[in-house]
Amino acid sequence: MNYKNKNIGILGLGVSGYWAAKLAHSLGANVFISDASSNVNNFFVEELKSLGVDVELGSHSNKILNTDLIIKSPGISNNIQIIKKLLEKKLPVISEIEFAHRLSDFKIIAVTGTNGKTTTVTCLYEVLKNDFNVIKSGNIGNPLSETVFKKKNKDNVEIDYCILELSSFQIDDTNSLKPYIALILNISNDHQDRYKNFEDYINSKMKLTRNMNDNDLIIYNYDNEILREKFLDINKKFTSFSLEKEFSKYFLYENKIKSSNSSFELNINECSLLGIHNISNFIGVATLASYLGLNDKSIFKSLKRFKGLNHRFELFKEINGIKFINDSKATNIDSVRVALESIDSNVILIMGGLPKDSNFSEILKFSQSIKSIIAYGSASNQIYDSLSIQCNVLKIEEFDEAVNSSIKLAEKGDLVLMSPGCASYDQFKNFEERGDRFKNIVERYYS
Repeated sequence: MNYKNKNIGILGLGVSGYWAAKLAHSLGANVFISDASSNVNNFFVEELKSLGVDVELGSHSNKILNTDLIIKSPGISNNIQIIKKLLEKKLPVISEIEFAHRLSDFKIIAVTGTNGKTTTVTCLYEVLKNDFNVIKSGNIGNPLSETVFKKKNKDNVEIDYCILELSSFQIDDTNSLKPYIALILNISNDHQDRYKNFEDYINSKMKLTRNMNDNDLIIYNYDNEILREKFLDINKKFTSFSLEKEFSKYFLYENKIKSSNSSFELNINECSLLGIHNISNFIGVATLASYLGLNDKSIFKSLKRFKGLNHRFELFKEINGIKFINDSKATNIDSVRVALESIDSNVILIMGGLPKDSNFSEILKFSQSIKSIIAYGSASNQIYDSLSIQCNVLKIEEFDEAVNSSIKLAEKGDLVLMSPGCASYDQFKNFEERGDRFKNIVERYYS
């Protein structure tokens, strides 16, 4: 589409909507942006208005029906009334990712999965940046529209690869997206408030690969049962990664990541990042980097240096023989399961928040490793009902009190794991605020 003088409607004035509006405006489009909330970033509003963008806040009026194309921010469900009206009028609704991708010439390395995307994208960037001109974009916090807008205004910048972190919401409403490489980390039950059923969510993730051909490559996690089953029927060019040598070029053996192609190896005890799930993702990153021509020595050196990210299985303090891990990003039950798989015993587990599921019984398979569970917030009753049959569960409403109780319970040799398994929105604005509060409480207690 030639966007000049076209009427472009944008739903959602978050960061992705803001950059989509700036990009569309720079192409000469007449831009109208609508957000049902009045509580939006005032800087976004004022700057867009200064550019001549029409901004609507507080509700979605029918004004957006008078547009040629609608760009939808990923946080907006297809089930809201205005989307239904747009679909009834057969107006094209695309995602911000689809809009920006149509205007880009990047070779896309797309990374998706239920858990671990941001850490893996950041790690992959660190591994590749010494050999290629790479950028990070997408769900990691830099919308693809922002990346395209800035590239458009700096034509002399050469980019070898754009590493694009994609949630299922961002993959939805795409039709031309075609990665050069797709790295699929895992799929587990999540976001059932947005999808008809689990299979619908799986299909959303797999939609990432639909335009790929034999010039492209899909790399998937063989150890994830759902992906393993899915790839029995995929007629695409793909390879797997795994902890096991039989299914992967890189594999884990005696606490070392080894390569089938060289004698170089990486002792995981010398890495800053903890957790078997992170080791698995390291192997995925190594597989991808090797495909692009990096040698094992370079790959392992970068993986060893990688420090990880805040709020993602972050060992931030060890005092008096007690370890404290901030895993606030664990907003679903599968994330808690992954965390517990990396710990042998003596866990004091803090869980709670706004539940995505009413049944937490999957955690019972780790009951021998758990010393106590402290359940807080909106999910405390469901956690107690699901787990108290085998675990010692203490219900505490307020997060601060829950953390202080965990500290008082902890003894030398224990590990306090704050891995909530729920969204943060009952007591916090996001998981980062929750993780920072946890760390601050612990630091204050021992100061």
